Amino acid sequence: MYLSLFLLIVIGFSFARILNLLRLPRIIGMLLGGIVLGPFGLNLLDQGLLDLSPDLRKIALLVILLKAGLSLDVKDLKQVGRPAILLSFLPATFEILGYYFLAPKLLGISPTEALLMGAVLGAVSPAVVVPRMVSLMDLGYGTKKGIPQMILSGASCDDVYVIVLFTSFLGMVQGGSLSLRSFLSIPISIGLGALAGVLFGWGLFVYFEWRYRRGELLRNSSKIFLLLAFSFFLVALETMLENKIPFSSFIGVLVMAAVLKGKMEESVSQRLSEKMGKLWIGAEVVLFVLVGAAVDIRYTLAGGWAVVFMVLLPLLIRSWGVFLATVGTHLNGKERLFVVASYLPKATVQAAIGGVALSMGLSCGKIILSVAVVAILITAPLGAFLMDALYKKCLEGPIR
Repeated sequence: MYLSLFLLIVIGFSFARILNLLRLPRIIGMLLGGIVLGPFGLNLLDQGLLDLSPDLRKIALLVILLKAGLSLDVKDLKQVGRPAILLSFLPATFEILGYYFLAPKLLGISPTEALLMGAVLGAVSPAVVVPRMVSLMDLGYGTKKGIPQMILSGASCDDVYVIVLFTSFLGMVQGGSLSLRSFLSIPISIGLGALAGVLFGWGLFVYFEWRYRRGELLRNSSKIFLLLAFSFFLVALETMLENKIPFSSFIGVLVMAAVLKGKMEESVSQRLSEKMGKLWIGAEVVLFVLVGAAVDIRYTLAGGWAVVFMVLLPLLIRSWGVFLATVGTHLNGKERLFVVASYLPKATVQAAIGGVALSMGLSCGKIILSVAVVAILITAPLGAFLMDALYKKCLEGPIR
């Protein structure tokens, strides 16, 4: 086990460094490192570590959601307005519908399984998009029209929207059919999760303030671990309520962090976000290496062009959703093209939930993970390259 952890960390960071030098997303290197180390590569990872992989990926996803919540500024969302709200769900909805209509024909899976696959593939990657949008805000490109802020806000909500749908569609696949009751459970699970998030977020803020008034200052590290502890409790609560009451722990985690950010001073929430970002550095390598290790590369390659088309065609449909979300705005054609490019990369969420169906023993699990990996390998470098190549040509630069 310990040798496996050593190899996971060293190989993951080494491959990430190599890809970074090639000006490609470092997460691709981590994924390739996992494929090399995994049972379908050199088989150097301990089986006990691989058995823990689903739980470790879920923990990494919780870190993503907490980071997003602590970075999400509701004021920015209100300032950008309608396009940010539409971008939070419209492109993903278009892409999921693309999978629903195309996957049964191209891959031979059922419509319900196609919805699940669409939910896995529907999210944009914060690991690729967020650093670039933050850099653009620092450089002053597109900030006059709030374009980086719009993409940041929309992409953060997009991830949560897709993750909640994934949870609902997973229940449908396990049940074997689509039903009105299943769809009605989606807004209920979102509402109850958001309510729990508000209560826990407000409760944590009250506790932090109580400690402050008593002169007992909590370190930021302690606050982060308390956030993680309550995130684990929300996940446990969802498990306890399973098959009784629809409840989304993921939306609860995000809302809890966002409420806490809104209550605290900006400087304090910024420091917490930075702490969570440091925690994500370690979670990221574990997540992507373990996802790569779960991939049967022979099965993925056997899918051939059908898998590639299955990634690209819904992506084109998604792009129409992005264009539609920006219709009637103050953005010109070049700026809208940049937004489309920013919504292409897949990586983080796909790595976090791509292997869930496989770990649960579902028949569609292997093909879903294969398509997710191909999507990461194609869209992460493509989206990163296009964003880097287009921002000076498409966005208004800083005022000199």
